[in-house]
Amino acid sequence: MDNLHDHLQAAVDLELWTIPFYMSAMYSIKDRESDAYQLIRTIINQEMLHLQCAANMANAYGLSPKITPPVYSGTKIPHLDFALDPSADTEPYMPYTAEIGPLDLLHINGMCLVELPEFGVSKKEIALQTAINEYGTIGEFYDALRFGAKLLKSKIKGGVRQVDFFSAFYRNMPNMIVTHSGAPGFDQVSLLIDLITDQGEGQCKKDPTVPKVFQNTADDIEPDSDHFVKFNQIKDAGGSDGSKLPETYPVKPVSDYTEQDKQLQRILIKQFGQLTQSMEGLFKGDNPANFFPAMASVGGAIKNCWEHGVTPQFSQATQQ
Repeated sequence: MDNLHDHLQAAVDLELWTIPFYMSAMYSIKDRESDAYQLIRTIINQEMLHLQCAANMANAYGLSPKITPPVYSGTKIPHLDFALDPSADTEPYMPYTAEIGPLDLLHINGMCLVELPEFGVSKKEIALQTAINEYGTIGEFYDALRFGAKLLKSKIKGGVRQVDFFSAFYRNMPNMIVTHSGAPGFDQVSLLIDLITDQGEGQCKKDPTVPKVFQNTADDIEPDSDHFVKFNQIKDAGGSDGSKLPETYPVKPVSDYTEQDKQLQRILIKQFGQLTQSMEGLFKGDNPANFFPAMASVGGAIKNCWEHGVTPQFSQATQQ
């Protein structure tokens, strides 16, 4: 159970990590009507859903997940090691960065790698690791999580601190919470894992079309396309050197930051910290009144940073 809890917390950490990374790239785009902006927006909405799913699964197994501001540094993406993947699969997306920045070739490469499918790997060949930092793709990670969850399905308790903000956007989805205990509860857990992987996070499949049960029925411009397909669509449209990507706000060198610029970063760090605290309270069963206002303020603060030529930051550990 301790190992399963580690993996459940890792799922929460990884899903949370993608949200500021993708949001920063999206808000750096000047034209909000561009295809790239709209596609990334749909992915961010689904990453919020995936975070909710991961937290609901954790609570079903007795873990109240921690929601901690991620650190963005170098090429490190939590719990993933792309060196474990075949080089032929990762080479088209090299080099990449895991640092916060505008939509450019390095960042779109990083997004593609996060969503990299399990190309050519059969389920029997996937190593189910006990160390949470030894997975080549998110798909492999969730295979291991499903494996452990099934072994411990008798420990599932349904209806424990379950959150559902997205049902109105997924009319074909039977349930987004774990309401049953034991084996019936595992069927619901497995469905949530399928939702995450089929929407684009590493699922190995010949047909990349998202099954109708997992398609957004409300506001997705391409509901049948998974994340990997959408990010590759942006990458391909941007050209081999990224020169055709949408125009982004110009960024100042850190050496040119004024005190006002640094204050914009501090405001975002504070607001994102408040948001993560609200999220943690939400998944603990509280009803934080400031959840939706905090979410809106974070988006505005990111955009405000870019409009002043300042790279957004989300924790003191990486503030420039």
